[in-house]
Amino acid sequence: MQQDDHARAASQTAFGAALLDSDLPVPDGVIGPRGKGANRRFAVYRNNVTMSLINALADIFPAVQRLVGEGFFRDMARVYLAQEPPRSALIFEYGSGFAAFLERFEPVAKLPYLPDVARLERAWLDAFHAADAEPLSPASLGAIAPERLGDISFTAHPATRVVSSPFAAVSIFSANREKRPLDGIRPLVPEDGLITRPHYDVQIRTLPPGAAGFFTHLIGGATLGTAAAQTVEQHPEFDLPSAISAMLDAGVFTACSTDATSTE
Repeated sequence: MQQDDHARAASQTAFGAALLDSDLPVPDGVIGPRGKGANRRFAVYRNNVTMSLINALADIFPAVQRLVGEGFFRDMARVYLAQEPPRSALIFEYGSGFAAFLERFEPVAKLPYLPDVARLERAWLDAFHAADAEPLSPASLGAIAPERLGDISFTAHPATRVVSSPFAAVSIFSANREKRPLDGIRPLVPEDGLITRPHYDVQIRTLPPGAAGFFTHLIGGATLGTAAAQTVEQHPEFDLPSAISAMLDAGVFTACSTDATSTE
């Protein structure tokens, strides 16, 4: 029985590899009607699978496609597909390594912001598919005594993502998603993006200096006091009250607690 399982797994692996690599032969056992060869039929099926995955990448990364052009994007997607075949049956999960691929793909080296634009697009999709949760209510902080505010820790909303970039990735992402020209955008100006979905719509905001690190500390489990101290040390101009107001408005967290209290 175990031998049959290994043989079945090997056959499935060979079939999947042949689907994504036109240089590989038709897998053993794939035959046409009345036992005839299936080369042509398999080629059609292989092409349909390839087109479906390329279309999926185009749907996930529309801003990247608009920046490089549709024809170039589809050729680039073929290269990516050959290097990183799907690992999940869920097609929306495909492309998790696309941003890293763009970093090493020499033909787009003149667009250094492109990988971070892809990271924002991937984060947008992940936030869209994240579990539902009720955002933390501003009134919840009032349930904690003032002297304990520094001890508060937070539970991140499942949709919350932070993407930091040395480029104007958020502005470039937004302009391309909205099909606006890039006029006026200075691509070498660093930007940090906050991705949330407090209710039904995914939101992406450009963060002021220090806020990305502050939220990242809190998401990682740091207390409010520790996160604030570490952020101010690196960014003396950091506006803590504004950051707290922004995180509540954006729905970054779902709950807060100290050792003694917990509230949502």
